[in-house]
Amino acid sequence: MTTRFSKSELWQRFQHYYTEYPTLGLGMDLSRMNFGEDYLPGMKTAIQKAFIAMAELEKGGIANPSEKRMVGHYWLRNPGLAPTRTIQTEIEETVTAIKAFAARVHSGEVRGSGGVFTHLLVIGIGGSALGPQFVAKALGQPATDKMAVHFFDNTDPDGMDKVLAEIGTGLGKTLSVVISKSGGTKETRNGMLEAQSAYARAGLQFAAHAVAVTGTFSELDKYATTNNWLQRFPMWDWVGGRTSELSAVGLLPAALQGLDIDGLLAGAKACDVVTRVPDPRINPAAQLALMWYYIGDGKGSKNMVILPYKDRLELFSKYGQQLIMESLGKAFDNDNREVHQGIAVFGNKGATDQHSYVQQLRDGVLNFFVTFIEVLQDRQTPSMEVDPQVTAGDYLCGFLLGTRQALYESGRESITLTLQAVSPHSIGMLIALFERAVGLYATLININAYDQPGVEAGKKAAAAVIGLQKRILDYLSEKSGHALTSDQLASGIGAHDDFETVFKILEHLAANPDHGVKKLAGASPFLATYQKI
Repeated sequence: MTTRFSKSELWQRFQHYYTEYPTLGLGMDLSRMNFGEDYLPGMKTAIQKAFIAMAELEKGGIANPSEKRMVGHYWLRNPGLAPTRTIQTEIEETVTAIKAFAARVHSGEVRGSGGVFTHLLVIGIGGSALGPQFVAKALGQPATDKMAVHFFDNTDPDGMDKVLAEIGTGLGKTLSVVISKSGGTKETRNGMLEAQSAYARAGLQFAAHAVAVTGTFSELDKYATTNNWLQRFPMWDWVGGRTSELSAVGLLPAALQGLDIDGLLAGAKACDVVTRVPDPRINPAAQLALMWYYIGDGKGSKNMVILPYKDRLELFSKYGQQLIMESLGKAFDNDNREVHQGIAVFGNKGATDQHSYVQQLRDGVLNFFVTFIEVLQDRQTPSMEVDPQVTAGDYLCGFLLGTRQALYESGRESITLTLQAVSPHSIGMLIALFERAVGLYATLININAYDQPGVEAGKKAAAAVIGLQKRILDYLSEKSGHALTSDQLASGIGAHDDFETVFKILEHLAANPDHGVKKLAGASPFLATYQKI
């Protein structure tokens, strides 16, 4: 049975479990999580173990045994913490190089074939796109940004066509930043090739408009060097994609957009100082991790719904989704026991969601908890009154507080994060806060937050499908003039365990003109025939 407190009890609980962090511009309220008074003391040993593990991580311990690598995203905002002078220097020199390159672009010293660069096309996927997208939307000011930012973040041709249509005739003033650590990520490689083709159709040299963010000696690094791209910036094996926003992955696009990257780094560094304190009563990341453990019984049994009441933070749930789910979604723990851990993350923004899924949150299946994000500053200038003594921002505040209370009265638990304003400092802080919470929680549930075997498995499966498609096309060419069913094709190429996959591939091939495959309808979908034309 869910515990609920009276309003007077809740006020006392709020005073006890609401903490402000002035250096961060952050407040955290745990009062509407119904843990008992003995919960936090009972977790003292477990959270202290997590603090110790985090300290070892920051010192450069091998945090990803399967790949034999360190995990050092914390060094990005405080290079002095790096375990070697070489790493410290590389971080510092990269930030300096990013600022210098952005300045040269903004001044017109580095320019495109059509003139000063006014558009930025970021080509990446996963962490190489989600972080830059989140920051661009959170901090961008279209009236004053140095460059308009666009993204190829998928291998969807129609999606890329849409972005190119937005750029229109401005390709000659568009700088493309290709982001891939290995250079072998197919989605990013495909986006690069599509962009390269678009520049060529416009009579432009792609290399004169291209920058790489990649690992040293990677396929992309070699390609960019051979083709004389404008510049290359490093990615390091000790920074994972989902924690790479404060490396060149995120700092370069932000600097080119004209955002304050020093503010981002300072906010993250300030958060690290606070979240390094080994006392959960005054450590917001530890508080988050402990609440996640409490609400999900240490098993991730409740989904996390992130509801930022600010349009600028709309993409935070998407960014957090990768950070949390890719880090925590693991089949085995550190002792190789099968555990199937993870926390599913959903969300969009308030108050929009009050007209969509808040109805289910209040009255539907209770399989979640909410993380509200409140921003106190509505805008930087005064607001008009939409009703007597009431602004639109007042309504936004009212909807947040009302929804929070309505959910609590219905037995739905929530955490509320309060930001003073959306700024480079607060965005850097928010990124660092959730990075640290994920690391601490991972220790609490005894899993490795820094590998991603499931992602690699998906890539291998996709490669197998592409290999099967090549065999299908070769066989159709051999049988030119013959119309074959999917069963006949699967048998003909020896794909006896892949009849369904062969059917799906053929349907896709026939729906597009690229490979010259024609479909002839049959008495059922499975009696349809296919042939090369």
